[in-house]
Amino acid sequence: MPDLPLAAAGPLGGLPERCDLLVVGGGINGAGIARDAAGRGLSVVLAEQDDLAAHTSSASTKLIHGGLRYLEHYEFGLVRKALIEREVLLRSAPHIMWPLRFVMPHDPSMRPAWMIRMGVWLYDHLARREVLPGSEAIRLAGHPAGEPLKTEFSRAFVYSDGWVDDARLVVLAARDAADRGAAVLTRTRVTGAEPAEGGWQVHLRDTGRAGATDGEGRSAGAPGVRTVHARALVNAAGPWAMQFLQGGLRRAGKRSLRLVKGSHIVVPKLFDHDMAYIFQNADKRIVFAIPYERDFTLIGTTDVEHREDPGRARADAGEIAYLCELAGRYFRKPISPSDVIWSYSGVRPLLDDESGDPSAVTRDYLLEFEAAPAPLLTVWGGKITTFRKLAEEAVDTIAPALGHRAPAWTRGAKLPGGDLSATIPETGLPDRDFQSFVQGSARAMPWLPQPLLARLARLYGSRIDRVIGDAKSLADLGEEVAPGLHEAELRYLVREEWAREAADVVWRRTKLGLRLSAADVARVEDWLRAKG
Repeated sequence: MPDLPLAAAGPLGGLPERCDLLVVGGGINGAGIARDAAGRGLSVVLAEQDDLAAHTSSASTKLIHGGLRYLEHYEFGLVRKALIEREVLLRSAPHIMWPLRFVMPHDPSMRPAWMIRMGVWLYDHLARREVLPGSEAIRLAGHPAGEPLKTEFSRAFVYSDGWVDDARLVVLAARDAADRGAAVLTRTRVTGAEPAEGGWQVHLRDTGRAGATDGEGRSAGAPGVRTVHARALVNAAGPWAMQFLQGGLRRAGKRSLRLVKGSHIVVPKLFDHDMAYIFQNADKRIVFAIPYERDFTLIGTTDVEHREDPGRARADAGEIAYLCELAGRYFRKPISPSDVIWSYSGVRPLLDDESGDPSAVTRDYLLEFEAAPAPLLTVWGGKITTFRKLAEEAVDTIAPALGHRAPAWTRGAKLPGGDLSATIPETGLPDRDFQSFVQGSARAMPWLPQPLLARLARLYGSRIDRVIGDAKSLADLGEEVAPGLHEAELRYLVREEWAREAADVVWRRTKLGLRLSAADVARVEDWLRAKG
């Protein structure tokens, strides 16, 4: 049987021969399910072919949102579910998620004002809000949000959603799973599985510079090939879910996926305030322009049918031109492809609902459970905002088949680094609590340059102490391998966050790649190869 690009094996020698649950796929759904299951006392192995969040889960628009535009497609249940989860998530990790206000300039040639007004009213009232302020209508003249826009846009509607560092969310979910006993393997391919002894014999193979740890953060052993007996299997392979089902498991799928590519561009910042924009286009698509990494603006997304290898998705010239043109329709300052500093693409595995328009395909998820010949759960679709709820429902579904009935636990739980209570008295307002945490950290570590402190606090939250260690001076952090990146942080990322290659560090664990030269990135790669 040919190998499938699905879950690649790391150091496998120290893995358990048996586990309760083996999860295929280290995106947000797989990491979330592994976390939930490990927290309920199940023995879990998570296998990911590449790095955590290497594909779809690091290529989102980076929003925690209900999905305002989904209301047009009457997906009230999905929007309500996402709105509820939005506030749950914001409280769980205030260092990587925070509230964000969105400005929608009104264009009379697009959706009428009454429709938008009704939409934002529903958005405010479909679920209880405790953290986020409600919507409002504003005049753009004299308002900070109006300054970068063309004067033809005179009014706008403003509402609340949230921002998330998507790749870090995946890593933190995996970290929490490992802290609760799960074995997390990166660069570990699942080459196949077959029913055996009431469960699954799952074949794993190391594909490169793999990383695997047990629940104590220790290496799981030497590279190689292993077979693990899992009482149940979760197919959370995202865009590869159907391929894994049909090829790896030799099973006919009852569902089908529609693969839709979404591309984004990053340009030098187009405005100075901290609000985001949501722009309408004549083709009914919605595009966001979002403050990004202090000095940039993130613009996206597209919706394009994708029929090639999901791992090779790239923003093409047409998509880049489309995003530049749409942004230029609203902003005074024109944007051209030459302004693009970075672009990225991801393939969304959407549950096919036979919609003719890719942007209209449902973003909801479906969990398909089969008890025979062995317990198998396949995840179809999903979105970042609802990952915790999806994981909870997934484990609720599969755990009884294993004779395990521990209750759900993640709703009020913090993600690693999200519990700030040891440093500050928490108020329950995530953004305010985080600001207090940064101020307290600055007092405790006055020797850290403010930009470095701010970056480390934002990435690691209360786990900043684990990054800093016993350091009492900047020199104690070790060599500055690249500007702003010291050996202490690299050691932490290798030891506790499965970083193995430079891209893992500069694009997924951090976004330093936006500021580093090719030579800087090469030095990071050299350090990892020599010491990682």
